[in-house]
Amino acid sequence: MASSTRDGEPHEDEIRMWREGDSWIITDVETGVTTQGETRQEALEMLDDAVAGYKGERGHEPTDEELRELGVDPEDNTTGNGDLPDFMQ
Repeated sequence: MASSTRDGEPHEDEIRMWREGDSWIITDVETGVTTQGETRQEALEMLDDAVAGYKGERGHEPTDEELRELGVDPEDNTTGNGDLPDFMQ
């Protein structure tokens, strides 16, 4: 079986990419994050964004002002620490 590394051991930042139909699928081996794109470049860019989000390097807690702009009362906004919906379990 072919290996993606010289010594057969996984390496940091290892990715796997393959074509399925009209899309390119790409997985970050370390995190298991998988994305897709119409082109290889798009798939790579999507993976960069997804892995950064997974690692908490993107995004931020919404400010009270941002919540109000979306019609959400900041006092009613709570972190979902309850049970996950069925589809997320």
